[in-house]
Amino acid sequence: MADYFNIGQIVNVVGLKGELRVFPLTDYQERFEEIASVLIEDKSFEIESVRYYKGLVVLKLKGIDDRNTAESYKMKYLRIDRKDARVLPEDTYYITDLVGCEVYTMEDEHIGKLVDVLQNSSQDLYEVELNEGPKRILIPAVDEFIKEVNMEKHLIKVQLIEGLMDI
Repeated sequence: MADYFNIGQIVNVVGLKGELRVFPLTDYQERFEEIASVLIEDKSFEIESVRYYKGLVVLKLKGIDDRNTAESYKMKYLRIDRKDARVLPEDTYYITDLVGCEVYTMEDEHIGKLVDVLQNSSQDLYEVELNEGPKRILIPAVDEFIKEVNMEKHLIKVQLIEGLMDI
């Protein structure tokens, strides 16, 4: 499991006083108001202020006080330590923890590895790279298909429907 989580990416700067425009990599952008500091690369910065603008988060970090310094952080990621992450509800997982899980059928047939989780408005889709070659399938992340997630063993058991793997 990851020791740190990326929670945003600095995409631009705002004004002359070192504010950063951040694309949030969390579905709960108010999270930035609940944490005291973030990491950029291996350096910790205390959060001085948070505001929102057109779906982005605008942060003022202590120690970044001018536009030139702020510009040097463009395209860098903001991270937090796992211990500072939000506690998730039961049967909810961080994507970074799911990626890499081995995927098995209910009959214990190993079919591949989870390589990505695609998020859309109806439900997440688990992208699984199949054992046989560079083929990938998408499995809806709903109870009908995802029968077990075991984070200790790093595996997922799925119930496939006929024809899903015939690609």
